[in-house]
Amino acid sequence: MFLEPQETMPQTSIVFSSILGPSCSGQGQPGMGERGSGAGSSGDLVFQEGRLISGSLEALMEHLVPTVDYYPDRTYIFTFLLSSRVFIPPHDLLARVGQICLERRQQLETGSEKAKLKSFSAKIVQLLKEWTEAFPYDFQDEKAMAELKVITHRVTQCDEENGTVKKAIAQMTQSLLLSLAARNQLQELREKLRSPAMDKGSVLKAKPPATQKDILGMCCDPLVLAQQLTHIELERVSSIHPEDLMQIVSHMDSRDKHRCRGDLTKTYSLEAYDNWFNCLSMLVATEVCRVVKKKHRTRMLEFFIDVARECFNIGNFNSMMAIISGMNLSPVARLKKTWSKVKTAKFDVLEHHMDPSSNFCNYRTALQGATQRSQMANSSREKIVIPVFNLFVKDIYFLHKIHTNHLPSGHVNFKKFWEISRQIHEFMTWTQVECPFEKDKKIQNYLLTAPIYSEEALFIASFESEGPENHMEKDSWKTLRL
Repeated sequence: MFLEPQETMPQTSIVFSSILGPSCSGQGQPGMGERGSGAGSSGDLVFQEGRLISGSLEALMEHLVPTVDYYPDRTYIFTFLLSSRVFIPPHDLLARVGQICLERRQQLETGSEKAKLKSFSAKIVQLLKEWTEAFPYDFQDEKAMAELKVITHRVTQCDEENGTVKKAIAQMTQSLLLSLAARNQLQELREKLRSPAMDKGSVLKAKPPATQKDILGMCCDPLVLAQQLTHIELERVSSIHPEDLMQIVSHMDSRDKHRCRGDLTKTYSLEAYDNWFNCLSMLVATEVCRVVKKKHRTRMLEFFIDVARECFNIGNFNSMMAIISGMNLSPVARLKKTWSKVKTAKFDVLEHHMDPSSNFCNYRTALQGATQRSQMANSSREKIVIPVFNLFVKDIYFLHKIHTNHLPSGHVNFKKFWEISRQIHEFMTWTQVECPFEKDKKIQNYLLTAPIYSEEALFIASFESEGPENHMEKDSWKTLRL
């Protein structure tokens, strides 16, 4: 048995430009209270069975801002702050929130009710605290920071010297600045460690020396390698934030000349994580193709099959898919003599799980099982769920594409954004799991810095291991040798 070669080298980054295929997402939105709006404008909000399903943007903004007697549900705060950026930039939303706060504060001041004014101020600070904690990057914009200062100055006017409101604002501001500093520092360190792909000349000149280590020389235990891959996955996926994922929606709207255009620089974390998938796939192909002896190539393939299986057992579906993709690349898949010696029963099971038919139905069933295991987990090992990232992105993209932002009434289709928020919130829950496995710096360093062959270099190494078999391959081989 052997795998049929693919016509081209797959790159998952296509999901950020032109994503094809139907979405498969669950139904059900987080519930909310029956209250029409924090501002009493219930006529502009529509509920269905106690759930907010639509409303004008203005009414939704007013529903976000507390009153003396009302504080918005935390699920609503997260969902609206996340989805609002599709319609209005965060600094403009903050400015409108500030205006609503001022109007409500003035109403309380006219009544000379100091106790209620303090209660209102405390609730505004709590809202800002939740905003800065959930979406600190919104405040990297100087306009947003300026608006934040204006609002906090207003709410402290009724607070005595060193009062509780002022202390809460000071703590919030300090935490926000620390979060922004940490994120900026992380972004500076996020430059790729990997060496440039080896060009075809370096492969043609000489085979790797027998003393040069390969992945088996670094780690011969599939479970250990799967655990180290999981370490890398969790470390990298933790740098993705909810607003980064919402850029998928914002970018699509920007192509439709929508008011709120996505900032391309904010998709860096998405593209960096997506690039890790491609690098791992290419590393797998490189490790196989660089091996000179067929017996050792067979062992290498069987090793990666076992690693992929261990990744599946852990719940690391992204690394599993990357490994399978690497073994399905044409330079590896065409090695028929090598594959004929491989015990492929395990690989067949893995491919069954990742069968793309019915919109990856088998994978989605496995992901659902891992999710249920995570929810009932007693140990951190059972909590790990790392979905195939490009499929997750496709689901968000198509959930947005097949449902309109606005209803015929002109209302925001909030039911749609409940579901997008639910899926993103679930993803963020997975990213916050602490990796329970012991870190091996040597293995991780190899995975991140080992040379990767370019596409041409992979084909050259592949043809040198098993010569071209048909006219097309012979023509390709001649072209590569030029």
